[in-house]
Amino acid sequence: MRLDDFDFDLPDRLIAQNPAPERDQSRMMVVWRDSGRREHLRFRDLPDILGPGHFLVVNNTRVFPARQRASRPGKAEEIEVLLLEEVRPGDWLALVKPGRKAPPGQELRIGPLSARVLEVAASGGRVLRFDRAEGLREVFERIGEPPLPPYIRRERHGDLGADRLRYQTVYADRSGSVAAPTAGLHFTPEVLDRLAAGGVPVCELLLHVGYGTFKPVRSEIVEEHRMEPEYYSIDAATAGRIRAHKAEGRRLVAVGTTSTRCLEYLARQEEPLGRESSGYCNLFIYPGFEFRMLDGLITNFHLPRSTLFMLVCAFAGRERILDCYREAIAEEYRFYSYGDCMLIL
Repeated sequence: MRLDDFDFDLPDRLIAQNPAPERDQSRMMVVWRDSGRREHLRFRDLPDILGPGHFLVVNNTRVFPARQRASRPGKAEEIEVLLLEEVRPGDWLALVKPGRKAPPGQELRIGPLSARVLEVAASGGRVLRFDRAEGLREVFERIGEPPLPPYIRRERHGDLGADRLRYQTVYADRSGSVAAPTAGLHFTPEVLDRLAAGGVPVCELLLHVGYGTFKPVRSEIVEEHRMEPEYYSIDAATAGRIRAHKAEGRRLVAVGTTSTRCLEYLARQEEPLGRESSGYCNLFIYPGFEFRMLDGLITNFHLPRSTLFMLVCAFAGRERILDCYREAIAEEYRFYSYGDCMLIL
């Protein structure tokens, strides 16, 4: 398959710059795979569609305030640092912009912290060694900013208070993601309560969303792309619940592409969902993929030529999804992280 097979034109005005006034007011296109039928609803209608024959699996990762503001000693400037992961105690892999201001050996000031650039990684990122190893995350949590994607534009000194709340799911638990699992942003406590009252169980697993999920596909041949590994964890009780719900014949609806990749990765392990499990998932899902777990999917509208869009095409068919996207554009749906969503059954 070629990368161009997953391209489409999207007007800039449909790229959502802010979330809906209320999380569950987002629009939701419902698509039935067997018939191709579509319906235009709101996310708050989800409990009216799902019932005891379904169950949900969500990703309870918490977005880390990974964007930091830095400068070189003695200079009045601003350097953007996006922390990606701690590679060793006190050493962090980060994206630095502009990179020319951060050669190996350069010292950077980040709030009350000092860091030295150890090396330039093969990916182009920088490995930063901080002047301390203890308590770094607490400092980052205090001084950092939500790592909003670049297509969401904010004034440098604008109020990010709303983003700190809204670029996070209501069930977020363990901090570690550099991007939100955006399909989960539409849930409210009220929607979750109505799902529970309707007999729809919700299971939680963890996959920390890394930069690799959103890294552009550079290869013109889709199959040549490689996903970056991302940390996942699932406890034995949750694995057992998912296994039992499937054995009962309930239909699994994954909330988001991250939950999907984790579930399908687990399904391919030596003992699928047989025990507690943690590790790194690098599963790449594109058309032709054999789904072993999913029966339904809740997902936002994604960027063209992205691995997320390819996953949705794999689940519901490329031509059908391209047609759904054409309809969404005609109906003025809002796209990307803060945008509207689809429910595919």
